[in-house]
Amino acid sequence: MSITADLIRGHTDTIILAALMSEDSYGYRISRMISKQTDGLFEMKEATLYTAFKRLEEQGYISSYWGEEGTGARRRYYAITATGREAYRRLMNEWAAAEALIDKLINPPVLDGDYT
Repeated sequence: MSITADLIRGHTDTIILAALMSEDSYGYRISRMISKQTDGLFEMKEATLYTAFKRLEEQGYISSYWGEEGTGARRRYYAITATGREAYRRLMNEWAAAEALIDKLINPPVLDGDYT
C-alpha cells in the first residue's frame, strides 16, 4: 500500500509543526523522521519541505538559525514559535473535525429515510 501525495498535501504544515513540537530540527532529519514514522510509505520531497519551511517562517510559525556543527556542513535548524504552537493546535482541531466528517461520508450510511 502506498500513500498518495494528494492525501497528505494539505497537511504538510501540520506535519512539519508536529515534528518541531518537541525539539528544533533540520530538513534532512525531519524528512528521515517522516519516512521512518510511516515505515517508508511516505517521503516528503525536499522541494516541498523547504517551500513549507519558507512559508511557515514567513507566517511566523517557525524561526531558523544556523547550527554550530563540529564536523561536516553547517545545518539550518528550525524552531517552532509560540504562534506556531497555537497554529499547530488549531490545525489539529481542524484535522479532527475533518476526520470525523470524512468518516461520516465514506462509511456506508444506515438508511433510515428517503434522501431524495
